[in-house]
Amino acid sequence: MPSRLFSPIEVGKLKLANRIVIAPMCMYSAEDGCMSDWHQIHLGHLALSGAALLTIEATAVEPAGRISYGDVGLWDDKTEAAMGKVLETVRRWSDMPIAVQLAHAGRKASTDLPWHGGGQLRPEHPNGWQTWSSSNLPFQSTENAPLSLDRDGLKRVRDAFAAAAKRAARLGIDAVQIHGAHGYLLHQFLSPLANRREDEYGGSLENRMRFPLEVFDAVREAFPADRTVSIRVSGTDWVEGGWDIEQTVEFAKALEARGCDAIHVSSGGLDARQQIPVGPSYQVPLARAVKQATKMPVVAVGLITDFEQAEAIIGTGDADMIALARTILYNPRWPWHAAAHFGDRVAAPNQYLRSQPRQYRSLFDIEKK
Repeated sequence: MPSRLFSPIEVGKLKLANRIVIAPMCMYSAEDGCMSDWHQIHLGHLALSGAALLTIEATAVEPAGRISYGDVGLWDDKTEAAMGKVLETVRRWSDMPIAVQLAHAGRKASTDLPWHGGGQLRPEHPNGWQTWSSSNLPFQSTENAPLSLDRDGLKRVRDAFAAAAKRAARLGIDAVQIHGAHGYLLHQFLSPLANRREDEYGGSLENRMRFPLEVFDAVREAFPADRTVSIRVSGTDWVEGGWDIEQTVEFAKALEARGCDAIHVSSGGLDARQQIPVGPSYQVPLARAVKQATKMPVVAVGLITDFEQAEAIIGTGDADMIALARTILYNPRWPWHAAAHFGDRVAAPNQYLRSQPRQYRSLFDIEKK
């Protein structure tokens, strides 16, 4: 019996060969928002992995929206051209569909690179800047407080998301994922722990969802109607009194009603007090809850490392797809090995066909490149 993991699926009008997607992973290796040779190597080898979809890392819609000074951006002609150069090379050798995650870090912006400690850089630092958020509450009490976005600021950010979506469309990108998770700006509006506004964007769940939904609407309008728009959310803050799965389900329903094509369910990242029960498939119950309440495809993510584990998530209906991040960095040929395990087939470049082990002679599909 064929595995569910390697069955095709349609997300909006985007046809995917299997249920394995590569999650967006920040590389902190851009220069003034511009992709570098590193991204050409990094995305190039992942595009040969046999997964169904490659998602470009969190891509800032304005300079102040970067997590760090090393983040990729898509806010002007220069950053668009740099991304286009990388994509041209990747596409020359891979037919894998490509998505981009559009993001704004909000109060979690202006940080150092992870291998330099990752702490916040104050506005006066050469590599730092003033951050923005739903309210003027810092992530850590010792950090520089963000400025609360006023109406002009809300419009600026909303328009920046739409402009980045138009640039992504010009680059021929197949899908856009809006980053609404991990404590970044849109999540800061959703969670009552970060959003203390007293206007129509704060207070009730309806009000806290308002700006993220406005951003979704702006992106959906800006991106071609025949291309896919999805979102990534945190299913819970893992903090009492914060954003939780019940609110996530309501948000997912509102998104679906507006034409969202898929939802990727992660968790945490908003509050330093979070208590995350980390373990294999620890976020799958969150995906399951959203899956049970909506009809759009749901992506599960988080410590998915084993082939049978991934198959079970899809086979039991907990989610429609699984996303790999650290797992595929460690083993960039994970989809090949999973296909061999289940007796399925996977796309591989012609240059690699001779690597097919004798016991898996029908493993590879020949690419048309």
